[in-house]
Amino acid sequence: IYNHDIILYEINGRKGPYGNCTLDPKEIIARVRDPKHEMFRPRLAELDTTPKFVTEVIKECWAQDPEKRPDFKTIRSKLKELQRGMKPNILDNMISIMEKYANNLEAVVDERTEQLIEEKKKTEELLHQMLPKSVAEQLKMGKEVEAESFDSVTIYFSDICGFTALSSESTPIQVVNLLNDLYTLFDSIIEHYDVYKVETIGDAYMVVSGLPNPNGTMHAGEIASMSLHLLEAIKSFKIRHRENEMIKLRIGIHSGSCVAGVVGLKMPRYCLFGDTVNTASRMESNGEPLRIHCSQRCKTILDELGGYQTVERGFVSMKGKGEVLTYWLTGEDKSFRRKRMSRFILIPDSSPTLSGNNNQNRTQCNCEKSESLCVDNRLSRSFYRRHSLNDSCNGSVPSQFSLNPHRISSFKHRSSNLPSPRLFKQIQFKEVDESKIRNCDHNLELAPLIT
Repeated sequence: IYNHDIILYEINGRKGPYGNCTLDPKEIIARVRDPKHEMFRPRLAELDTTPKFVTEVIKECWAQDPEKRPDFKTIRSKLKELQRGMKPNILDNMISIMEKYANNLEAVVDERTEQLIEEKKKTEELLHQMLPKSVAEQLKMGKEVEAESFDSVTIYFSDICGFTALSSESTPIQVVNLLNDLYTLFDSIIEHYDVYKVETIGDAYMVVSGLPNPNGTMHAGEIASMSLHLLEAIKSFKIRHRENEMIKLRIGIHSGSCVAGVVGLKMPRYCLFGDTVNTASRMESNGEPLRIHCSQRCKTILDELGGYQTVERGFVSMKGKGEVLTYWLTGEDKSFRRKRMSRFILIPDSSPTLSGNNNQNRTQCNCEKSESLCVDNRLSRSFYRRHSLNDSCNGSVPSQFSLNPHRISSFKHRSSNLPSPRLFKQIQFKEVDESKIRNCDHNLELAPLIT
């Protein structure tokens, strides 16, 4: 009777003899046989969809006293209700049972599929944190990611002066908390710039702009503005276990060519190679605390972009380079960066359909430069599409694109019959001259959609 009862429990619960019990079989048997403990049986709460008369039969069949358990004739009589509506033909009954099982199996498959999708999303998010999105997508499709050469990028290096001494006077947990707090701050800042964090090694922090998506000459400006922002933020950063001390960040930046590629299989890393990487590291190591050490080449690009203040440091002796003329980056006029990012404004397409080639909806650049040199064609749309020109975060970090409420009504007639704004065609990018930008209504924010 007891064995029949356990099988009845398994059939209704569609699980093991003891349901979700985490004990191993030996422990279960020991607890069932031990007279000193209370009666140990499977949990009836797991049979929430089972008819009440079935659970009552189960409880009677596993009574502690065998004399109180019903016989098979009584059990059959009480479970006869389960056969209501069933046909006398055994084949029809088997088909009916198989249909019920198939329906239950379909629900289980749907549940497992949802769990699989969620886990896949988590895996993709983790992969995108380790590698650039474009590189991660190639790896997901099973493609081989070949090393790529970039003609012009800007690399940022920084480290903490006196970190070794600070670490020797702190516990390992305090050091971990310090670096975690510091890099959390850094990560929250750099996400507002068109840059990619390459790696962190101890107290060293490496960032690059201009790859994997080339952005013309904007890379130097993005790294310079980011460096100034980080330097400003570090002045108010507090060390948990030494609140009276300030982190002395030393920064070096340099522009040039480099090669980037994925190294490794089990733990792939996106690494940069070339003399530009070495020079940027030398700029950092030969710098001074709380200052941004800038190379001649990077300074030249910043002068072309405009708005950045530099001071000549003079010739500095660098390992493997000899005497090198370098500069200190001291500040910037934020309006120059806003103008660079305002060269394009957001204009939704008037047609609500999705037919046609989306690429034809963009206004093409008419400059005489080749596509590889034209800033308008090479800048990363994915970054600049997300930002606007608010003066939040000291005016150097753009916030999410937004429209003045009274301006939104002018667009409502275009989308009133549409279930979702996503039904618009891809946005157009139209170039306007600076005079029109200066005279435009400032209540409508200009999204810095630089290509």
